[in-house]
Amino acid sequence: MRKLHFVIDKTIKDNDLKQIIFKKYTNFSPKKSTIIVVIGGDGFMLETLKKYQKFNKPFYGINKGTFGFLMNKFDLKKIDKKISKAKQVIVSPLSMTAVTTNNTKRKAIAINEISLLRQSRQTASLEIICGKKTLIKKLVSDGVLVSTPAGSTAYNLSVHGPILSLNSKKIAITPISPFRPRRWKGKIVSDSTLVKIKNLNIKKRPVSVVADNIEVRNVKSVNIKINRSITFKLLHDKNNSLNKKIKLEQLRKQIS
Repeated sequence: MRKLHFVIDKTIKDNDLKQIIFKKYTNFSPKKSTIIVVIGGDGFMLETLKKYQKFNKPFYGINKGTFGFLMNKFDLKKIDKKISKAKQVIVSPLSMTAVTTNNTKRKAIAINEISLLRQSRQTASLEIICGKKTLIKKLVSDGVLVSTPAGSTAYNLSVHGPILSLNSKKIAITPISPFRPRRWKGKIVSDSTLVKIKNLNIKKRPVSVVADNIEVRNVKSVNIKINRSITFKLLHDKNNSLNKKIKLEQLRKQIS
């Protein structure tokens, strides 16, 4: 029998929710559980995945947020039965090492994307290097983001980046409001690629970097790469799999 641990977003204003769940299910500790059930939105799921990563358990999300791309439809009936029929996908996050202007190193992981953003009224001036090759000598823009396939339908899609299939073994580099070169749409590269982004004008054009929900300000350079030593197991209902959601978004993009 599956042992469930429930994690519920504190911002959910539903007084009956916990009562309904804990009347029917025992809330095992994360360590003793076999599945971690996350109730909230995509942002809360991303936070929970990182927080509970050390337990190496599968995650089953129930949407109480806005879009819930990483989640399953909200339905508290027969949760255990739904989990037993759910499909599992395994995703690895991006790892970043950011160096600030005072030479402090900050590390973080991101399941969706890592974004470099201007932090003043001035546009960012960035150099992008992939492996040993310079991809863009000077990108003048509001910023740039590097997205995983799982995150390609999130912020990446909203800035007109490509939608990547989960099994594509690719990552997307997408500019945010590019001014020069104006027509540069970004680049899809192998997920084994080390992406290095440098701030070309630290004093006049400060930038920050955001890994999902973790921000580091006044960044000098950032190294970004898929970290295969970390894996997350996501469970989705049979008719609502992450692969199907991505394919649906790809179809919508082609039509539009």
